[in-house]
Amino acid sequence: MIRLAIVYFSATGTTARLAEAIQAGAAEVANATLCRIVGDDIVAGRFQNECTMNTVDAADAVAFGSPTLMGGPAAQFKAFADATSERWSEQRWARKVAAGFTTGSCANGDQGHTLTYFTVLAAQHGMLWCSLNIPGGNDQRGRNRLGSQIGLATQIVDGELPHSDLATAHYLGRGLADVTRPFVTSALHP
Repeated sequence: MIRLAIVYFSATGTTARLAEAIQAGAAEVANATLCRIVGDDIVAGRFQNECTMNTVDAADAVAFGSPTLMGGPAAQFKAFADATSERWSEQRWARKVAAGFTTGSCANGDQGHTLTYFTVLAAQHGMLWCSLNIPGGNDQRGRNRLGSQIGLATQIVDGELPHSDLATAHYLGRGLADVTRPFVTSALHP
């Protein structure tokens, strides 16, 4: 079975809700594990949670998530990313499939920059990127309402996360698992 890790930081619970929706979508065809970055994981400014790192090591695919704060990922997520340098030097995550998700308080709160950060992190590790293949504004279910193709970008409306954004997260989770399947199958049957 496909193994997917969802590594994320959530300040207010919104990003956690997206991670849970991604997990639900992926769980239709994969084993998806939530790896929430919490304050206790950061010691003297460095991310230190080997359990999370081992979960990503064992995964076939990874979804990276963080709220967009000041035009980029939260410092807590960045601490995680910085701590992956040993794995980068050994290319332990090469050929895994990756995707990204973020939320912000504005429709264009620079969420695209956070998603671009995730793509660069994935590229550094030699990972393959899974985009969001829903044309923005054209989906009959209202998914991908902000029109981000690089990954899931959401926005809080009247203090709430719209159902359409959660539906997009579910779609991304399932899509990430589906895109990963041929890589896992070919590895099992060379």
